[in-house]
Amino acid sequence: MSQEIAVIGSPAFTTGFQLAGVRKVENVADDEKDDDLDAAVEAVLADEDVGIAVMHDDDLAHLSRGVRQSVEASVEPTFVTIGGGASGLRDQIKRAIGIDLMDDDDDASAADTEAGD
Repeated sequence: MSQEIAVIGSPAFTTGFQLAGVRKVENVADDEKDDDLDAAVEAVLADEDVGIAVMHDDDLAHLSRGVRQSVEASVEPTFVTIGGGASGLRDQIKRAIGIDLMDDDDDASAADTEAGD
């Protein structure tokens, strides 16, 4: 069974995903996020057809504590936030797979230098 991608956010954020073929969309206007974003996220969490949910990083601040904790702990669907910069993506990858792929491995560099001597 293949799972779908869902996108949650303002129409300006979701439109590009829709143009790319994402069919599951929860539009929440910017001025309604404090009132309606929790319900949109909960709807995606409850949808068994969704494997990945995409949100803008700034929207996490509009979620209630309980829903934010559900998003952070969710494995399926996996929530991906966009807009947090490189460090935000780095943290998401590290949380998802348990290791920091972008870690500067100083020990390996030192070993390479010693091997060349």
